[in-house]
Amino acid sequence: QVQLAASGGGSVQSGGSLTLSCAASGLPYSRYCMGWFRQALGKEREGVAAIDSDGSTNYADSVKGRFTISRDNAKNTLYLQMNSLKPEDTAMYYCAAILPFDACTYYSRMQYSGKGTLVTISS
Repeated sequence: QVQLAASGGGSVQSGGSLTLSCAASGLPYSRYCMGWFRQALGKEREGVAAIDSDGSTNYADSVKGRFTISRDNAKNTLYLQMNSLKPEDTAMYYCAAILPFDACTYYSRMQYSGKGTLVTISS
């Protein structure tokens, strides 16, 4: 059974930083392209960042230069370092394993996703 559990969310002021983590189990984690997605209240889900099995990354324009995605294959853990946070970053954040036959991009389709973590940024 695949489990993806995001953690590390919280409430911070604009300009602050947070680091999200996602513990993965039940899948060959190191082989998967992994991504972070978010969904704000009343809005559609959007991709934020993705990282391939070789460590290559890509980001949505809205977070480029502020967010960093990384992975630790030994710990089956995905991370998202978020700096210079803005109120528009407020959302529920989810990690996901991307469909194996899709390109590894932040807008690719999820195969698995799990429990999210809430990030709230106040101005």
